[in-house]
Amino acid sequence: MSIESLRRSAHATVSGLPQGFWWLWLSTLVNRTGAFVLTFLSYYLTVELGYSAWFAGLVVALHGLGGVAGSPLGGMLTDRWGRRPTMITMHLAGASCAAALAFVTSAWGVAAVVLLMGVAMQAVRPSINATIADMVPADDVRRAYALNYWALNLGFAVASIAGGAAAFLGYRTLFLVDAVATTLCAVIVFLRLPETRPERAAGKEAGESGPADKVSMLDVLRDAPFRTLVLLNLLVCLVFTAPWIGLPLTMAEQGLPPSSYGMVIAVNGVVIVGFQLLVNKVTERRSPVALLTVSSLLFAVGTGATALAGSSVAFAATVVVWTVGEMVHVPTNAAATARLAPEHARGRYQGVMGMSWAVAGFVAPVLAGAIVDGPGSDVLWAGTFGVGVLAAVGYALRLRKALAEDETVSPVPARPEQKEQKEQRKEPKRPAPASGS
Repeated sequence: MSIESLRRSAHATVSGLPQGFWWLWLSTLVNRTGAFVLTFLSYYLTVELGYSAWFAGLVVALHGLGGVAGSPLGGMLTDRWGRRPTMITMHLAGASCAAALAFVTSAWGVAAVVLLMGVAMQAVRPSINATIADMVPADDVRRAYALNYWALNLGFAVASIAGGAAAFLGYRTLFLVDAVATTLCAVIVFLRLPETRPERAAGKEAGESGPADKVSMLDVLRDAPFRTLVLLNLLVCLVFTAPWIGLPLTMAEQGLPPSSYGMVIAVNGVVIVGFQLLVNKVTERRSPVALLTVSSLLFAVGTGATALAGSSVAFAATVVVWTVGEMVHVPTNAAATARLAPEHARGRYQGVMGMSWAVAGFVAPVLAGAIVDGPGSDVLWAGTFGVGVLAAVGYALRLRKALAEDETVSPVPARPEQKEQKEQRKEPKRPAPASGS
């Protein structure tokens, strides 16, 4: 492939999206570029404050537990309050928590701040995903999610490198930089991003009752196709999360040093940053069910093959396989969620889906550690292989009809104008400009 063809391919991948999306993309990049807290939190608690490794692990788990509560909270606020105010408020809340960590040193204080940070960081995601679905034409939604995910990983890669180089300034300085970056993210949203909530875009008065006020989380969970999508995503998330705990333990069993694990897991970020746009180009216009099925199989094969690896190169190869699955699965799953959600309930749907990620982030590390300490690492990787295959079968058999149809059935009652919008779903549409945009 020539340089010119690569340039044309890259241009096609990033072209045709509304300006508002690129401001949102920039805010994601800025936010993740300053994301130092979670990367260095364990070191800070053990080396700087002198707490035990057990306490450090507990605090990290509390961050995940906060996310379990934060995701549905953010989804509810996104639909009722609006995308823009939810993003701004939760970014500022996350920035306040990051700044507080620079000064709070007591065990209870640190635990409380990290728990609240988990709530804030997860609560902002439904509003971001709902905004993308609001402003991007339906045919380009999956591509937009892939680009936003690329920004997230690009920013995290920069944060990891910059944070490591700047650690000599002190962990508290890194936390304050994180707070500044997150505040800047909120400023970008405040100044440049319009409100895209459908009721507001359609001219509803602030505070007026609408269909979003009548949708509960129970209504969302009654949507059978979406409930299936959430449960299958939970299985995939458990498989995806397992290597982050099980892989270093398995490599240690093989006698490989921690530095080898650092190089192996770095492959994940390198592959995403370097090849996300190419994967997006190859997979565009493909069936979402086929993509979700294939990505689940890649997770299954990549993690399952870890049991057979015996060298750093072999472990790195397994990471490449499940990383490709990650690059395919994450944007496709977000786009499938947006496709199944009624316009006035996009926040709640994304919030429930985000909760499956948070639950897996809390449960999988505990399970992985227990299995490695008990039956052994081979059982762990055999289990992830089996769960990944089960998820692939579930996608192929249970969601083919729901994700293939242009009109999906939802338990949430739709107004006549919303039914008309669904009938025109194939047409690229953008919401009417919000006031002040």
